[in-house]
Amino acid sequence: MSLPAPSLDERPVTTPLQERIAEAVASRTTPLSQLLRLVFALEADPVSGANENLKSHLRQSLRARIGAPLGA
Repeated sequence: MSLPAPSLDERPVTTPLQERIAEAVASRTTPLSQLLRLVFALEADPVSGANENLKSHLRQSLRARIGAPLGA
């Protein structure tokens, strides 16, 4: 018997930010407040030059998900 997966808020903070963003964007049940928290966390995350493209992609994904229609 398998246990249900924990919600995004219940996951350990040690989960990489990239992984948390990917899961939130893929899930249509993620609340807008959680998406906004991830945007703020992404903005606060220190960036090295190599990760700037990844950070830009994650930012665009979050913004697209926040602006997506509910039925999409």
